[in-house]
Amino acid sequence: MMCTAKKCGIRFQPPAIILIYENEMKGKSRQRIMPVRNFSKFSDCSRAAEQLKNNPRHKDYLEQVSLRQLEKLFSFLRGYLWGQSLAETMEQIQRETTLDPEEDLNKLDDKELAKRKSIMDELFEKNQKKKDDPNFVYDIEVEFPQDEQLQSCGWDTESADEF
Repeated sequence: MMCTAKKCGIRFQPPAIILIYENEMKGKSRQRIMPVRNFSKFSDCSRAAEQLKNNPRHKDYLEQVSLRQLEKLFSFLRGYLWGQSLAETMEQIQRETTLDPEEDLNKLDDKELAKRKSIMDELFEKNQKKKDDPNFVYDIEVEFPQDEQLQSCGWDTESADEF
């Protein structure tokens, strides 16, 4: 089935992921409601998103929807189940998805580190300039101002024959 995802959202009662897509063969916009079953306020959002995306019934429709977006929708649902307002849930998701440059990533466990790396990869993809972009310039040369005298490091001043 050839379809293009247009919008993806969540319904809280009864819990469901709603996808608005366009059928490329007929050119019609359609809506698909995918019920969320066995999800509680203690459930893992990333695992639930993976299960929904890999479900054979929904796989073709969710092909263009990113796993990160599905995780975010499940986070909204979990926040609703905890009794949080939409603003509180959005603030919590914002805190979880922004990177702190002062944070020591060496102290994180593997799961949190993988999460931070995926956020970095997504940010890189978003900011990357590709050949097709209108502002793309090949081989940019930049002169950096040298306000201070360059400091030399001790490790590169010794000759190579001392080794």
